Amino acid sequence: MNTGIIESLDHAGQGIARDGGKTIFIEGALPGEKVSWLSYRRKPNFELARVTQIHKPASARVEPRCPHFGICGGCSLQHADPALQIATKQRVLEDNLQHIGGVRPGAVYAPISGPTWHYRFRARVSVRLVPKKGGVLVGFHERRSSYIADMTSCSILPRPMSDLLVPLRHLIEGMSQPDRMPQIEMAIGEAPAGSGLPAGGLDIVLVLRHLETLTGADQARLAAFGREHSVRWFLQPGGPATVQPLNPQDRPLLTYHLPNFGLSLNFAPTEFTQVNPAINHALVTKAMRLLAAEPGERVADMFCGLGNFTLPIARSGATVVGVEGSEALVQRAAENAEKNQLGHLTSFFAANLFLECQPVLERMGKLDRMLIDPPREGALELVKAFPDAGQPRGDAPHTIVYVSCNPATLARDAGILVNVKGYRLVGAGIANMFPHTAHVESIAVFRRV
Repeated sequence: MNTGIIESLDHAGQGIARDGGKTIFIEGALPGEKVSWLSYRRKPNFELARVTQIHKPASARVEPRCPHFGICGGCSLQHADPALQIATKQRVLEDNLQHIGGVRPGAVYAPISGPTWHYRFRARVSVRLVPKKGGVLVGFHERRSSYIADMTSCSILPRPMSDLLVPLRHLIEGMSQPDRMPQIEMAIGEAPAGSGLPAGGLDIVLVLRHLETLTGADQARLAAFGREHSVRWFLQPGGPATVQPLNPQDRPLLTYHLPNFGLSLNFAPTEFTQVNPAINHALVTKAMRLLAAEPGERVADMFCGLGNFTLPIARSGATVVGVEGSEALVQRAAENAEKNQLGHLTSFFAANLFLECQPVLERMGKLDRMLIDPPREGALELVKAFPDAGQPRGDAPHTIVYVSCNPATLARDAGILVNVKGYRLVGAGIANMFPHTAHVESIAVFRRV
């Protein structure tokens, strides 16, 4: 066991210390603290360790709210004050931009923050029959483990969802094959008009993955549970395309709103939406301000999903083309555009944006602005398809707003945009989409004249 001073936090929220020229990454340690640690993995240049004793706590250390923190792998930073979490994420973003992309933003935007507890409106929990622990467990995986944490509550799930963890255990235990139901996906929407739910209430859907056909008694138990707890059940016997409501007469979709834009968007329970609706709304609002689309302009929304950014852009009066790899999401985006009377300003098509993107840009024609919101892999092929610096900009957009869920791939793509394609990094900042985790959501603006 060794003792030392923590210098900083890394991208995963681990404390960093030095020992004889070797870097030690220490779970549970905060900058400025003097701690003792025990290593559980040793390599020639680094070690992974966990805190065994805190000799001098940091002023930013707080008592974790969740009794399962440290065992459950869902959170890694509940012991850090939210202000430190945000500052750490901002530093991770800036470090990645500098060291991976070789770029610096002209401005650092104020962080987007919001609720830090009960924010997670989407989650996938595992279900496992563990006789040694008394029956069925429902929850997230333990840290660095395939075991399921023995959870009775969760402080990042909305309270109605957290309150279901124990009742779900008892429900699955009473099913005909409790060892053949490996997961439950949780999705929450807002109560739509005419749904019978109270205005402003939550529309909670549980998607049960089951590996064997459910008996009639199983389905009756699910239906009774749904009535008792005001949740809707969907069943998933195979891949995502097999998801169907337990009750065939049930509504197949959920809804969320973007009130700043007067928009209402529908989504299926397994379709991608941001987990934190308050931060999503703030992020969309900021993205629209930075994009600054104007009536009559042509704008592209790349990786458009179900229209989360496309439709707010269209509200500006610009004509928007949305591109997405999933045909199902393209169809959902078009339906949402029609639902919000924006079909005349929007069009959508499916394309794989991880392949060579020159044909995609040629199909789209001249663009004034572009929003990019890729998955963790980033948008490498897309940014490579823009004209190089020194060449005419041609049909490429003069302004790009890039929303990222991975600062490393954002930094890689920023390096290409700035150092190869002739864009300037106007500014960048973070959105605290996942409080108490090390996940970094960010937004950056690029401009080329």
